[in-house]
Amino acid sequence: MRASGRLRAVIAAGAIAALTIGAAGCAESDRDGGGDGGTSAAGGTFIFAGAGDPKNFDPIFNDDGESFRPIRQMYDTLITHKPGTAELVGGLAESWENDPTGKVWTFKLRQGVKFHDGTALDAAAVCANFDRWYNMKGEAAQSQMIYYTDIFGGFAGSPDALYDNCKAQDAGTAVVTMKRYKGAFPGAFTLTAFSIASPEAMKKHGSDTVTQNGDSFSYSAFANEHPTGTGAFTFGGWNKATGEITLNKNPDYWGDKAKVDKMIIKIIKDENTRKQELRAGTVQAIDFPAPADRKALAGEGYKVLDRPAFNILYLGINQKNPKLKDLRVRQAIAYALNRAQLVQTKGPGGSVVADEFLPSTVSGYAPDVQKYEYNVEKAKQLLSEAGATGLTLNFYYPTEVSRPYMPNPQEIFTVLANDLQAAGIKVNGVPRPWNGGFKDDVQQFGKQDLHILGWTGDYNDPGNFVGTFFGRAKAEFGDDAMTEMFDAIGKADATVDQAAKKTAFEQVNRDLAAKWLPAVPIWHAPPALVTTKNVEGLVPSPLTAEEFNTVSLTK
Repeated sequence: MRASGRLRAVIAAGAIAALTIGAAGCAESDRDGGGDGGTSAAGGTFIFAGAGDPKNFDPIFNDDGESFRPIRQMYDTLITHKPGTAELVGGLAESWENDPTGKVWTFKLRQGVKFHDGTALDAAAVCANFDRWYNMKGEAAQSQMIYYTDIFGGFAGSPDALYDNCKAQDAGTAVVTMKRYKGAFPGAFTLTAFSIASPEAMKKHGSDTVTQNGDSFSYSAFANEHPTGTGAFTFGGWNKATGEITLNKNPDYWGDKAKVDKMIIKIIKDENTRKQELRAGTVQAIDFPAPADRKALAGEGYKVLDRPAFNILYLGINQKNPKLKDLRVRQAIAYALNRAQLVQTKGPGGSVVADEFLPSTVSGYAPDVQKYEYNVEKAKQLLSEAGATGLTLNFYYPTEVSRPYMPNPQEIFTVLANDLQAAGIKVNGVPRPWNGGFKDDVQQFGKQDLHILGWTGDYNDPGNFVGTFFGRAKAEFGDDAMTEMFDAIGKADATVDQAAKKTAFEQVNRDLAAKWLPAVPIWHAPPALVTTKNVEGLVPSPLTAEEFNTVSLTK
């Protein structure tokens, strides 16, 4: 990586922070047999048990891990992470640099890279992707571009738009210009949502066609049937009847070519069924094992690969409900939750109670935030003072999925709901399927009063956590009047000096806990992967961003 001007020290500081996380990821990989011991056989089929259906395979229209898992194998980003770490390294760009203002980014592209349709990756193709995102038409399509809105602010014609233009300086050099500095870069260029797709394939298969019918969305042939990137695997189809996504080795991949001929992501939504199929040998790897299963599977000889805890589970509070606009009611909810007991009984090994919305390894973490220790009487007192005694709330939680920060949503919901009811809050549980139900109800339509959701960091920056959650008005939290919070996060994120940025985000985190409390942080949990004995080379990522071209199967 190359950096220029006054941002050189900024990026170097970020890299040091990233290596702190990365060291843990590498240690786990080495200890648990992640490397190839020389006994692997070339070829074969690697079968990974996915925990939920992907939404589609167009990177820009996705924001969840189950969708990104197959997408990440088929596409590349301009910048990526060193395997097992959060350290930035070159992806489709061999190198990159910024001007002293941090607004102009120049990418030197790898030569000879081709998309899966045979067309060339060049600067014009890169710019076509940036221009496509910026010029996306239609409220339905724009509403599904969660990452783009969080990072780039808005679309063409919006005063909030961060993107200005992209120019092909020559075939191998793309220059991207922003309207102002944003602290998310260069880390945000690693986001899977910003993977580079073939302009020819997108044009051929109508990539930008997104339609909404009530609460559901439908996508183009490009998104569902013809995803076309530059990645180590090509798309072989999604058989929805069997729940199998097939990915084939790309023999022309520019990087380390896949060691297996084929990878299948087999969607198994039930946690116990995933475990049973692992034991039966019908799948070679599962994600997010239940806390109680980790030791048992390790004892049976399976490889348990721990990732560092770089995530957050939270209880979201929707202030569209007038009662929840009162800070005392939100504080009562926080006091009512016995989070320490939840961590002990339902959290993966190594989980810790979260007092704020980012891990302690991220710059801007404030150890002196207001803490909400379990106190039922305090909760009841605050509800009484707010005139909210007898409050009834609709609590949405997802089904048919496990997430890194949320291994069993039903069990977590049950414990939290019981805590709230013990404090006098009546809870109506509303279970909804993850895609096409829960996420749209919560994040697009704001139907809920309460919900459980979380986040695994994409890169090591405080804005990737608190900015993503609370940097702008969202249906998820239901209040567009918290302008003080939006402004404070925006100013912190726009601070170029890293010491001042750290200080600003520390104050943001104090205020999030004491003044705003748009949600209640629950825990940080280290998610694990489990593989059969014959799987070699799988490198666990602290970002849950594994790429499977390194995987081989022993004889």
